[in-house]
Amino acid sequence: MDKKLIGVDLGGTTTKFAIVNLQGNVQQRWSIQTNVLENGNQIIPDIISSINHHLAMYQLPAEQILGIGIGTPGSVDYKTGSVASAYNLSWDHRVAVKEQLEAATKIPVLVENDANVAALGERWQGAGNNAANVVFVTLGTGVGGGIITHGQIVHGHGGSAGEIGHMIIEPSGYRCTCGNQGCLETVASATGIVHVARDAAQEYAGDSALKALLDDGQNITAKDVFDLAKQNDVLALHVVNHVCNQLGLAFSIIGVTLNPQYIVIGGGVSNAGDFLLDRVQQAFEKYAFADIGHTTTLKLATLGNEAGVIGAASLVLDK
Repeated sequence: MDKKLIGVDLGGTTTKFAIVNLQGNVQQRWSIQTNVLENGNQIIPDIISSINHHLAMYQLPAEQILGIGIGTPGSVDYKTGSVASAYNLSWDHRVAVKEQLEAATKIPVLVENDANVAALGERWQGAGNNAANVVFVTLGTGVGGGIITHGQIVHGHGGSAGEIGHMIIEPSGYRCTCGNQGCLETVASATGIVHVARDAAQEYAGDSALKALLDDGQNITAKDVFDLAKQNDVLALHVVNHVCNQLGLAFSIIGVTLNPQYIVIGGGVSNAGDFLLDRVQQAFEKYAFADIGHTTTLKLATLGNEAGVIGAASLVLDK
């Protein structure tokens, strides 16, 4: 019997699913809306119903599924497979994810933090080239990350390893939502880049399309900043260079601490492509210890939205 894996990427808006073969190829994919009403009490029943429905539709018996891996926001108890403090799921209480899914599907379940499964996905089938030592950094609304050493996710003593967005790189910088000041997330996330641009516009007196937009009171995005920088807008270039400098500094610290083979950059901001990567690379080389600069390679993520489901599926192989 050709064994399969199921990967689930649980998000605050959408839950994505994939049936994956043992080589990491996605064979079926689908998604459902995540129902966060009523304290998120319907989330797990909806996942169970969707999995059972699709297994029946594709005529796959439970015995053919080697396991289900699920990536979720919140604090994961890795011993019990339960999740707490997943506020964008309306889970302000502990939810027995593994126990409920296993009871209803009769399939083994493994639970992991969502940033970590994205890291596993990029490592297994994406830019990480299945290397043993990979760090994944995602630049989205916030800055997240996952650390893989010797092929295994690093959780740390309290489960907070990989919180790269909360590395302090500017002690006198912006206040972060975590309560600290100067976290990487405050300048390198999509919202952080806009914050940097707004402040820079107030200090800039020259001609700039970016400044004109901001002075006119228009809302801008990180993509707008990068698009204008690509058109040689002076202010936008200043903002992008500052952001990339801070990323290069952060990556040099990751490099000298972990010396991974690859640091993979994902998330929406990474859609700026080589324009982003080249500038981060320059800053990384400026700050990095010489041997790190020669042995750690920066790369753009390649899997996009599929990193989570592929990485979640891979949990089953590593159990």
